[in-house]
Amino acid sequence: MNDSHVILVGAGPGDPDLLTIKALKAIQSADAILYDALISEEILAMIPDNCKRFNVGKRCGAHKMSQAEINEFLYKMSLRHQCVVRLKGGDPAIFARAAEECDLLTRNHIPFSIVPGITAASGASAYAGIPLTHRDCAQSVRFITAHLKDPALQPDWQSLVTGAMPDAQGKNAETLVFYMGLRRIESIMQQLQAHGLPMDMPVAIIDKATSTQQQVCIGQVKNIAQRIHTRQFTGPALIIVGEVVSKRQKVVSYHQQDGLQCTAHNELSNATTNFAG
Repeated sequence: MNDSHVILVGAGPGDPDLLTIKALKAIQSADAILYDALISEEILAMIPDNCKRFNVGKRCGAHKMSQAEINEFLYKMSLRHQCVVRLKGGDPAIFARAAEECDLLTRNHIPFSIVPGITAASGASAYAGIPLTHRDCAQSVRFITAHLKDPALQPDWQSLVTGAMPDAQGKNAETLVFYMGLRRIESIMQQLQAHGLPMDMPVAIIDKATSTQQQVCIGQVKNIAQRIHTRQFTGPALIIVGEVVSKRQKVVSYHQQDGLQCTAHNELSNATTNFAG
């Protein structure tokens, strides 16, 4: 059996202070690190000088490697180095292709472990002051990828809309969180409307969550796609759909001194506000 060890590490949603202690220990003990495109420069600066680093990031229209190539490269690195870290944005197990990489390692008898990270939904909602669940209106939350392996496949839109609809008492609805949906915002909103989601359902789009460039655009199903066209959002972005958006609170982050700001264009209050979070 190979005596190397691979660690799949979640780097969190962006703010380097959200990196876990276990993740930091893994980074600092690595001989080689394969990192994604969304890993911040602050976290990359934590990599020891004697550690080899490889950018294997995939962003829309600018892939360093395909997933198959990353899998093969990860295997080759595991044969050459004693401790290899596969550094991923957010959490490795949520839309980060960890299952495919773990499968390859298992088939090749390479020992590995997984260090979870704060996923984008948790980081974005916390820093924007939007709860993912709320006892008054949302008892569950569903994560949906808007970037499918097969473009012909579609989510079960009717199931999503049915889950997002409150009962007669206005409760028991489900918050919908779309990952990687910025370029598909018009299609997502059209599908939700076509399957019966009310046009005035609140929606938030959070760009570059937890970073110093974080911005928030708030609107409704009927107009969020138009509103986002007036903003300089480049992604990564998260879309939150549900009444929880109307429960947004002003949060003051201890990162305020570092310039972390949320800019909200909020139809619900018919006002533009700027505040930390």
